[in-house]
Amino acid sequence: MAKPNYSFAKRQRELAKKKKKEEKRQRKAAEQEPEQEIGETPETNSEAPASEPVPAAESAEPKTPAE
Repeated sequence: MAKPNYSFAKRQRELAKKKKKEEKRQRKAAEQEPEQEIGETPETNSEAPASEPVPAAESAEPKTPAE
């Protein structure tokens, strides 16, 4: 009698899980897509103009006086 190949079975289970997870991700993405088309995007329904981005140098740590 042949010995079972456990690593092959494990790999097959992993591939099945990966495939199922990918299908679920695609299904969720498809469900999200119609909601975004029907509803307005945040950019289109914002009434206030966008503020200018703060440069990275200013947004980092506060400046300390040099000694």
